Amino acid sequence: MKELHSFGWYASRVAKKLPKHVLKPVPSRLWGGLVYLLISLAGLTSIIMFDMSPWFYLLIAFVLGNSFASMGFLGHEILHGTVVKKPWVRNFLGAVAFWPLSTGPRLWRKWHNMDHHVHTQHEELDPDSWPSLRQLSKIKILRWIYKLPLPVRAFFSFLSLTITFTMHSLRMFVVYLKEFKSTNRPMVVVQLILPWVTWIGLLVWIGPLKWLFAFVIPLLIANFIVMAYISTNHRLNPLVPVNDPLANSLTVTVPKWVDALHFNFSYHTEHHLFPAMSSKYYPMVKEHIKSMWPERYHEMPMTKALVTLWRTPRVYHDDGTALIDPYPGNVYGSLGHGLDPAKIKFQKLNLKGTAFFLKKGKTEKA
Repeated sequence: MKELHSFGWYASRVAKKLPKHVLKPVPSRLWGGLVYLLISLAGLTSIIMFDMSPWFYLLIAFVLGNSFASMGFLGHEILHGTVVKKPWVRNFLGAVAFWPLSTGPRLWRKWHNMDHHVHTQHEELDPDSWPSLRQLSKIKILRWIYKLPLPVRAFFSFLSLTITFTMHSLRMFVVYLKEFKSTNRPMVVVQLILPWVTWIGLLVWIGPLKWLFAFVIPLLIANFIVMAYISTNHRLNPLVPVNDPLANSLTVTVPKWVDALHFNFSYHTEHHLFPAMSSKYYPMVKEHIKSMWPERYHEMPMTKALVTLWRTPRVYHDDGTALIDPYPGNVYGSLGHGLDPAKIKFQKLNLKGTAFFLKKGKTEKA
């Protein structure tokens, strides 16, 4: 296994090769956000005010779904401080950008900026990491789910991407609320409730049929787009004891026009090296990383990454460098540890029966 380095170790070396202006905020990114906001308002107004064929409503819903996702990507950038620096402006604009996804800026900064970025792919401390076999053994419903065949789990896992971001955000609210100071908790609660009040108010105003096209379908589409990226960001990478972005992160490649629509969200390894840098400059960062550490850097076309996710399990085995399908006992590599997306192989463990009996918080060989 290659020696792991912190994100600061890499960033300090790449920063020497970058022009100084790349670390300054880029307010011009807000023009893209304004376009998406206007598109969203126009789409919602069209559904509310006009009676049209459901097919036209569906077309508008797809446009709204992409706009909701893209506003979320910009909100992510804003709340890292790469667009504007003044805290109250940053939080206000971040709240507006995340409004369709109903995620509050204070919660996002605590959950994503402070914990996910600091503890990326740490088994215990990263709120977004997937479970190890040891963790799986403690949760009865997960032990039951992982008895299902891998293709069945993969189908429902991909189907669930349409709701995962929303559900995980609500879960993070429950997990983190108690960690905020008592004086800040009311604002965290308000930032969660206000978006939902507006969307439920919209339901009361326009009725369930139009609301389906104005909010529900767009939210499902936005969830899927956002989670297609988030799922490929780290889930093929190993768990690591050191926050090494070249080991624990994957950059996916998409057409340039998609990068333009999604604010370069595909450049994820670059983002973990420089979270305080506008994603506008990540292509430049990528060139330097690939020239300095080509053997460590992980990138993959988005479609290939999603196919690889479909064909591999989401439980970590042993020290976190391997993925395991527990009950058949099939062990797969992770990126940097034997996983070849072009020819996915697994090692069959020599275990009796269902391979692992997971009960009482520990694994037992049959």
